[in-house]
Amino acid sequence: MATNEDRASRTLTLRRTYDAPITLVWEAWTQAEHLAHWWAPKGMAMEVVEHDFRVGGQAKYTMKMPNGQPFEAFGTYQAIEAPTRLETTANFLPMTEGVTLVVTLTDQGDQTDFKFEVIHPTEAYKKQQEDMGALNGWGGVFQQLADYLPTMAG
Repeated sequence: MATNEDRASRTLTLRRTYDAPITLVWEAWTQAEHLAHWWAPKGMAMEVVEHDFRVGGQAKYTMKMPNGQPFEAFGTYQAIEAPTRLETTANFLPMTEGVTLVVTLTDQGDQTDFKFEVIHPTEAYKKQQEDMGALNGWGGVFQQLADYLPTMAG
């Protein structure tokens, strides 16, 4: 059985604070029409193929990399605790497979603290993903969310 210490050694964690209330950040994470604007690597247009936002529901997104190659993301929602937490399995082919994503939001009034965890099946796989620049990639995606949130409020 995996321990919390084991999980920590397999997890990449990013944190930031968004200048938006938790309800808006939750909406951006949970509604397909918003995800399509920011939940893709920079410079890649995303198509929402499926977005069944419920425990056990499937999500699938397709994108084209700058070289024209397809990029596919898909997973299954494992836990949803509105508006503070969601957990999903995730695959980002051809680069990442078999990870779990955990999003935790904390209400700070007009701001929202955000914690994003990517839990890998092994510590070695986490290290490989980290060496490939996963933290920078995710950081760019979450900057796009920061840029998109003010357009939702307006």
